[in-house]
Amino acid sequence: MKLRIAIVLLVVLALAGAWWLLQILGMPPELSPGSLANWLKSQGTTGPLLLMLLMIIAVVVGPIPTLPVSATAGLAFGVLKGTAIAATGALIGAMAAFWIARCLGREAICQRFPDNPVLARNGSQRFLTLTILITRLVPVFSFALISYAAGVTAIHAWRFALATLIGMLPMTLVFAGLGNTFELNPVLTVIAGLAILAVMVWLPWSLSRHPDSRLARWLRLQ
Repeated sequence: MKLRIAIVLLVVLALAGAWWLLQILGMPPELSPGSLANWLKSQGTTGPLLLMLLMIIAVVVGPIPTLPVSATAGLAFGVLKGTAIAATGALIGAMAAFWIARCLGREAICQRFPDNPVLARNGSQRFLTLTILITRLVPVFSFALISYAAGVTAIHAWRFALATLIGMLPMTLVFAGLGNTFELNPVLTVIAGLAILAVMVWLPWSLSRHPDSRLARWLRLQ
């Protein structure tokens, strides 16, 4: 218990210190991509590190949407470099949230739901990896929430990291390219999100009805 309290305090202090540092350095309060990009450019060589820090805070705490930060990265540093910086910060933040949940919550959750296959150590790693990958592909799902939720499951850390990186790269690249225009069609975004949700609802139902199917065998659910 003391170790868990110490971890929580350390994380809170680190995040508070990081946010205080950004405020001291003059981060604009409105957090719009244009104003943030101008501020980051004015910070010289430390700009990319400050953007990573902002992304980490956005993922771990969740007060700032991650995709506008990706747009800021594209405006400040260009599409490819901005994507790399934003993705690195997001991955670090996701892994931090993952390990926070694993250290603080997995044991208690497993005791509460001992027969849940998602939590079992011998559960399907492929299924968990595929789930993380799908939820990362569409920005409908909370980046922070998925990271914390994954931490209490049985998914291996390297699988979570790989699925997170691959899944978030397409939309990170798109938003870095869009910059501050945000001209994505909202209708198409909603349709894509609903389609992903439909697949996530249908897949467990289908697998439960056909436990000997090729897909179930591939996912090692039989």
